[in-house]
Amino acid sequence: MADKETQSKKGPKAPKASPDKVEKKGAAKPVKGEASAPVPKDYVPRLKKLYREQVVSALMKRFGFANIMLAPRLDKIVLNVGVGGLHSDQKFAESLQEEFRSISGMKPVLTRARKSISNFKLREGMIVGCRVTLRGDRMFEFLDRLISVVIPRIRDFRGLSDRSFDGRGNFNFGVKEQIIFPEIDYDKVVKMHGMDICIGTTARNDEEGAELLKGLGFPFRRRTGDSQAA
Repeated sequence: MADKETQSKKGPKAPKASPDKVEKKGAAKPVKGEASAPVPKDYVPRLKKLYREQVVSALMKRFGFANIMLAPRLDKIVLNVGVGGLHSDQKFAESLQEEFRSISGMKPVLTRARKSISNFKLREGMIVGCRVTLRGDRMFEFLDRLISVVIPRIRDFRGLSDRSFDGRGNFNFGVKEQIIFPEIDYDKVVKMHGMDICIGTTARNDEEGAELLKGLGFPFRRRTGDSQAA
């Protein structure tokens, strides 16, 4: 009797949620304000398909690889920006994070100072920039938009320099304005800033990395000697 009285005081039990409404643990949540469209199971990014069908065979023929696993491939793409005084401007920090989220589709990470430098009025732990790393299908989708849409929007663009490799097949370049990305609304921009883009590959040297990016459609600048030879 006592148990029934205590249950009546607590009120009726809440109904169990249906299995359809229960979210799976670890499932990705849709970004607020964006419609979540289902991705087909057989979906393959355009550049990833191009790499498998054409670029791999061209690289194996060019460098004489006996195994397909020896052919260089994309590893990751890192977007990074460093801004002085970011720790004291909360509005700019929030705007920077939102811009990176719109560009990459992923939540960025705020980078902090590792040590204090008195000459720069910098203390350990201060926010100095923002970074995001792309892998897998997101990496191929971002690179496709970068080559097809973003780079052609650069003012007075004449091609990227092929001398920006680091000796290990990784390519680094920078952009001066973030508004070349169509995902960014110009009216909501707090401050103009540049951005560093690093394209990491599994190439063993710069020549293999350059051939990989050329096969994917990277617009490298033609040197004077090459134009005369052509």
